[in-house]
Formats: sequence, C-alpha cells, structure tokens
Amino acid sequence: MALPTLKPERLYRQISALLIDCIRKKQFLPGEMLPPERELAKQLGVSRSSVREALIALEITGWVEIRTGNGVSVMDPLPGTDAPVTEEAFSLKALINARLHYEGMTAELAARNGTDDQRAELQEIADDLVQLQLNDEKFLQEDKRFHLLIAVMTGNEVLAEMMEYLWNKRKNPRFLRLEQHFADKDFAREMNQDHADIAQAIIGRDPVQARRHMETHIRHVYDRLFTE
Repeated sequence: MALPTLKPERLYRQISALLIDCIRKKQFLPGEMLPPERELAKQLGVSRSSVREALIALEITGWVEIRTGNGVSVMDPLPGTDAPVTEEAFSLKALINARLHYEGMTAELAARNGTDDQRAELQEIADDLVQLQLNDEKFLQEDKRFHLLIAVMTGNEVLAEMMEYLWNKRKNPRFLRLEQHFADKDFAREMNQDHADIAQAIIGRDPVQARRHMETHIRHVYDRLFTE
C-alpha cells in the first residue's frame, strides 16, 4: 500500500493522524502488525525518529502496542472513536535539541563560574552516579541533581530555573515510554561515562571541553532513544 509523503512540520502528529486514519479505514486491522519503522519511514518520506515518536504517541493513546524487539501491532480492541491522536503538541526531538544547545551553554558557564564547593558537590554526584547501573528512579534523581547543579553553577538563577523547566518536560508520558522501550540495561552505564567526562571538564575549569562533553552527552541520549 502506497502512503503519501508528508510535509516536515509537526511530523509525529501528522504520522499519528495518518496511521489512525489507515486503521479506521481497516487498512491495518486490529491485532495486525504494522510495517517496520524503517519501511514506514521510507514510504512516508520521513526519518525513522519521527516514525518512532509517532508510534509512542499512538501507544499512549491506545491505538497500537509496541513489543520491543518484535514490532508494533494495532490494538485489539481499538480505542473509542473519540480517542485523541496525541496528548501534547511538542516534539520529543525538539526537547532533546533544546537541551543540546542549552546545556552546552550551561556546562561552559559552569566551568567558568562554579565555586569550589560546587565543584566538590559535582564530583560527589558523579561518583554516586557511577554506582548506579540501572535506568531506575534512583538513577534519574541523581541524574537530575547533576544537570541542575551544573545550571546553578552558571551563577544565573534564571538559567537554573530554565533547566528545571526543561528537565520537568522529560516527565511527559511519551518521553517516559520512549525510555522504557529503547533505553536498555546499558543506558545508565553509558550515560555515566558521559557524566564523568563532563564533571572532569567543569572541575578542571575547561569551558571548551565542558561544552563539548555535554553536547556529546545529549547526542548520545538522542541516539539511544531514536536511532538504535
């Protein structure tokens, strides 16, 4: 079945709406497997990451079931005819991209402006994180402490508040479900290597390396959630 090419704005919402329309028209039947991510992306003329984000949105709203490693099936039974397409308009890719640029800046400023006490606290958190090997609630709490402290180390309370806002966005159900499906058991360990590199650069008062390591870290997060 040929599917139309989509325009680039709000792709995940467009993809969600199109797939729901296909399901309602019985082009994909309840219990039937959808085409793989790669095939859907090729037919729609979009990236696999946009398709993945759309599928996560559809799972949350009850249209599909994602079976990690086995594909995506249409729910049986289907949700009611008034079920929403998505629950929020912002894109998870946009959120990670915002963090890439924002946190690169905060890491650079933290290396320049952080106090000795803050550097010691950052090292303590980095050491604690190394002991946490699972992507569980304890890891997420320490991860949050790490990133928020770096924002505080900029010396600018507005930047710290903005970091709190960005971090809270990851509590979005789509983001949590994305992590559940695609952040495997090695996720925390790999992120902690990034944390160690970031901490070393900030503690060593190297703003260039601090920015570089933070941007590399956020790209690693994106790659683990969207491209594997």
